[in-house]
Amino acid sequence: MPEALIFDFDGLILDTEVPIYEAWRENFLAHGHDLDLETYAQCVGSNFGRFDPKQHLEFLVGRTIEWSELDQKRERDALNHTRKLAPFPGVVPLLQEANAADVPCIVASSSPRGWVEGHLNRLGLMHHFVGTRCIDDVENPKPSPDLFLAASEFVSVEPGRAVVLEDSLNGLKASLAAGVPCVVIPNRITSHHKFEGAAKVLPTLNGFSLAHLRELLE
Repeated sequence: MPEALIFDFDGLILDTEVPIYEAWRENFLAHGHDLDLETYAQCVGSNFGRFDPKQHLEFLVGRTIEWSELDQKRERDALNHTRKLAPFPGVVPLLQEANAADVPCIVASSSPRGWVEGHLNRLGLMHHFVGTRCIDDVENPKPSPDLFLAASEFVSVEPGRAVVLEDSLNGLKASLAAGVPCVVIPNRITSHHKFEGAAKVLPTLNGFSLAHLRELLE
């Protein structure tokens, strides 16, 4: 039995990645260029230090872009879309099962705490978690192991006795670097990646249980 479950947030609990990607793509299309999924996915699970859409678009158009109004509209559109979404299938039942079995659950996300906990509270999920470790808490985002090491320390569990649930390649790399077994559930944005080193790659969390996690650890 895993001694703790470490959940990513964006793209794993809630499908925030698609609205954010589509909002960025609108910025590109408005300037005569497209933003393909494989290019954008470089920053998924991390931050824009790995791929900066603004720098990329300015390179494509060959000039500096005034971003203030574009930023406001993009963030507003993505947030409005995200607020209409429910958690991914299988997330809530797994949390409920873990809570009943006294297996602590924690979120480890490269996003800011306000974003992560704001959505968890809106969805009524915050009480399922003993806490969150976000980019506010560490020096480096994924694929650095910092977030998963911080999450393991928070729940007082050795990294190898926890299990990470992730959707991104950067998240998998971070879990491997931290020594935490990782189950990957890709989404539309990350499905083209090859997740070498994952303990398991699943199409969905729907129907996935602690018993399955126990088998993986054994």
